[in-house]
Amino acid sequence: MVRYNYNKLVRDRIPEEINNEKGRKCNYRVLNDEEYLKELNKKVLEEANEFVEENSIEELGDLMEVINAIMTLKGYKKEEVKETMEIKRNKKGAFNNKFFLEYVDEEKRNLEEEEELNKKYRNKE
Repeated sequence: MVRYNYNKLVRDRIPEEINNEKGRKCNYRVLNDEEYLKELNKKVLEEANEFVEENSIEELGDLMEVINAIMTLKGYKKEEVKETMEIKRNKKGAFNNKFFLEYVDEEKRNLEEEEELNKKYRNKE
């Protein structure tokens, strides 16, 4: 017997599919809401990375499925999210013009700007 440890959030039917295959048996547990949000946050990064690698509609669908799960858990309605997007779009624009910001010159040090540029997720290229 060989054991493969996944320790990750999976779609609802995955355990059943695994257990229905001859010679395979899985173990799983149901997460509480705090654990679920933590795992959804990991999953959204996993799915985003997979989309970046493949740029396929299937991976985009997977990413949106995780986002929908987060919305449901947090009690966000699609209309509210759409309204929030519209407000930000009206204030800062969308991404239609394909602008790529190379740098900003400032006369004096800007600690807020430095903090923003030093966020962990920004340093993954």
